[in-house]
Amino acid sequence: MFVLGIDPGLSRCGYGCVEAAGRRGRAVAAGVLRTPTDLALPERLAMLDADLRSLLADLRPQAVAVERLFFQVNARTAMAVGQASGLVLAAAAGAGCEVAQYTPNEVKQAVAGWGAAPKEQVIRMVQSLLELPAPPRPADAADALALALCHIAMAPLRAQLARARR
Repeated sequence: MFVLGIDPGLSRCGYGCVEAAGRRGRAVAAGVLRTPTDLALPERLAMLDADLRSLLADLRPQAVAVERLFFQVNARTAMAVGQASGLVLAAAAGAGCEVAQYTPNEVKQAVAGWGAAPKEQVIRMVQSLLELPAPPRPADAADALALALCHIAMAPLRAQLARARR
């Protein structure tokens, strides 16, 4: 299974694709989609949408794991992240992918074993779980890889719950 993790953002949208190998994985791609801050909001959203659709077409993931907007102190940041998240959810669903959302605490719990793990610990665990030679950078890409790993860990439980609901 190919899982694409997305850490949504308007200025920086992290992505990380992991191929599942049991409960572990292999990093396939990771990076950050960026939009210029000097462009108007509609143009930035259109650019991000095009980049997301291209990424989905290139990687063809079966599932997309997106960070759920949980809490933001800055309302302007929350709006931008919410708009970017909406684009991700729509593009992934439109591409026929299974879509799952996880809070930052759920991701930390799945990857580091503790829902309040510091960012650096999560980055080191991503490095270890994916057997990367160096910690993944930038942080947005590392977060996206952590989201993909979280989904790989949670997918069996999600499938079992779906069967039980039938």
